[in-house]
Amino acid sequence: MESDRVKIGNVLHPVADVDAAVRFYTDIFGLATMFVDGDRYAALDAGSTTLALAGPTEDVTGGAPAASFKVPDVASALAVLVQGGGSVVRELERGPHEIRAVARDPWGNTVVIYGPQ
Repeated sequence: MESDRVKIGNVLHPVADVDAAVRFYTDIFGLATMFVDGDRYAALDAGSTTLALAGPTEDVTGGAPAASFKVPDVASALAVLVQGGGSVVRELERGPHEIRAVARDPWGNTVVIYGPQ
């Protein structure tokens, strides 16, 4: 996998109430709202990355905050992660805007791997 083609696309924060979380992060930290997809998901501009607020229906990590790595090929990246000692939490699936998988690194940290459909 070419590291110059991989980036952290967002940091995922599962929340019970997307609207309340958007208000909190915009009021407290001054983050600008990039877009809101109903009560499912919101993206906030956090400078060099995006704070992704995932409502209950879009919480793919089981409540765990996670760095989300944007890759050109999700299946290949997931295979490399497993070969490197990581494990799969949720197999490759088609989300509303991307293909994604949830995994853990060898130390138990949750990560989301996602890419274009």
